[in-house]
Amino acid sequence: MEPPLTSVKRIDGPSAYMIRKCSRQGESAYKILQDSRTLYVGNLSFYTSEEQIAELFKEAGEIKRIIMGLDRFEKTPCGFCFVEYFDHESALRCLKYISGTKLDERIVRADLDPGFEDGRQYGRGTTGGQVRDELRVDYDPGRGGYGKRQIDDQEPKRRKI
Repeated sequence: MEPPLTSVKRIDGPSAYMIRKCSRQGESAYKILQDSRTLYVGNLSFYTSEEQIAELFKEAGEIKRIIMGLDRFEKTPCGFCFVEYFDHESALRCLKYISGTKLDERIVRADLDPGFEDGRQYGRGTTGGQVRDELRVDYDPGRGGYGKRQIDDQEPKRRKI
């Protein structure tokens, strides 16, 4: 029997968001994620290197590969990555002990992922980066300064002729 779905993030398994996302694909989220060896890691600084990620995440187990998230147009880091382990237990250990820790003065968020597919390493926002950064109105030096919305608000409005 599958555990009940809740909106509270569990440290020993997938978040409610990932459960909803995977459930829409037709299969039970628990079936999809029960053997997942891949983690989605978010809230990274744009300046965090692959080596820094490897150094922190190898504490949970042997890493198979790290795929850095890139701006779709500029091909520069945009604040997320995928970490793939050799076994499911290492991914769960990472969720339990590493998710929520600081890396480059930012609290990283990790969640089980159904698995990396080519093309998912690019940001989904209209500017090529993360959608979250486009909605941000505050200044965040680790995420490249002001969000897209703040920049748009500061530009003078052009009159249509």
